[in-house]
Amino acid sequence: MWYDGDNTSVGEENCLIRSIVRDVLFLGQKSETADRVDVAVGRDLRDTLRANRDKCVGMAANMIGVRKRIIIVGMGPMDLVMYNPEIVRFDTPYEAEEGCLSLDGTRGTTRYQNIEVTWMDDGWKPRRQRFSGYIAQIIQHEVDHLNGVVI
Repeated sequence: MWYDGDNTSVGEENCLIRSIVRDVLFLGQKSETADRVDVAVGRDLRDTLRANRDKCVGMAANMIGVRKRIIIVGMGPMDLVMYNPEIVRFDTPYEAEEGCLSLDGTRGTTRYQNIEVTWMDDGWKPRRQRFSGYIAQIIQHEVDHLNGVVI
């Protein structure tokens, strides 16, 4: 693996692993709507999550320096990239303690056991699905990032 001038690394098969942003002022800004040309950012998120899998289960694009509404969620053997995700329904609140790759330590927050999300997929097709439990918690954390909320 070698590093290019943007503090990213490039390895086999055009893998692009980006550095993790830790600047809370940058992370605190709201992200802009993604469009079809931003699918490349989704690929960078896949590569960067893969490289950080031992300490991370999801990422938002601003964590790799891109202020676009894109997240990735590790779902076991599969990683799901969501473009312009919106949580449209939620129920059953609970208190959670969360960490973040962009921050040190953990923080408390309120999450919801069940959520329904709309988003665009890699082929730019609209999707809508319900999620529960830990996957729902990861999505909520990453959507917070897109809204400039740093947990």
